[in-house]
Amino acid sequence: MSEAIQKPPTKFKTYLVFTKFRLSFLVILSALTGYLFAGGQNWLEITYLMLGGTLVTGASNGANQIWERDLDKIMNRTNRRPLPTGQMQLKEAYIVVVLFLLVGTYLLYLINLKSALLGVLAFASYVFVYTPLKQITPWAVFVGAFPGAIPPFLGAIAATDAFGFVPGILFFVQFTWQFPHFWAIAWVLYDDYKKAGFSLLPSKTGKDKASAFQIMAYSLALIPFSLMPWILGWAGYVTLIAASIMGIWFFYLSYKLYHSCETSDARKLMFASFVYLPIIQFIYVFDRTDRFIDLLKTLS
Repeated sequence: MSEAIQKPPTKFKTYLVFTKFRLSFLVILSALTGYLFAGGQNWLEITYLMLGGTLVTGASNGANQIWERDLDKIMNRTNRRPLPTGQMQLKEAYIVVVLFLLVGTYLLYLINLKSALLGVLAFASYVFVYTPLKQITPWAVFVGAFPGAIPPFLGAIAATDAFGFVPGILFFVQFTWQFPHFWAIAWVLYDDYKKAGFSLLPSKTGKDKASAFQIMAYSLALIPFSLMPWILGWAGYVTLIAASIMGIWFFYLSYKLYHSCETSDARKLMFASFVYLPIIQFIYVFDRTDRFIDLLKTLS
């Protein structure tokens, strides 16, 4: 039994951990909803989007681990990653990142140039701007919200090949969601982050009422923002009901955190954020109105 536990991971599993495949999958689901909501129906484009997006996201996550490899040794949640444990050598890590980025960008380019450029922009801003800022200022969360909100934006542009109001609204919803989502994570992992010099909660004193209030404020703002597709007539009453219920539930969890300032409540909010976003985005897809479909036909 002990030998089985101590058995080193396979190379495939090592790559999954290095590229944070589970996180990448959630990102790609977001891009897919943007594509479908914007009227995309081409299965070949969907394949390029899913594969290309997964590779570019994996390259971003891998580059982040290269950048923070010494810090990862310090934190409990990251000290078993491939670079700190020696399961992957630095040269191999660079090769994986470069190959994933090049192949992923090419696959996005096969859809259209704008999608490829957005993929590169997300990679560059996440790796070269957000990552180094994490040790400098809590404003890193604001900076990181931009590449974090690109997936549905990119997905919509993959379908339309045009920048416009539709991709912008999808971007804005996910951009707003980023703050309660990531601050809940930062609250739960506060002590671990502190070991590496990360101070990512909005208040200078960390886990306090001031941080909890901002989390609650963004959660409240997410309710009307998530209703924008319905307000604009792009989605029907299912969106109105579901987004309202989900938004109130999400806000209630953030209010509980504000009231208690307990890590257990932050953890509940963190897990809720993982559930909230994909449900809302897929509701948008399945609840599109005829008016929105007519709009897409006019734009095309």
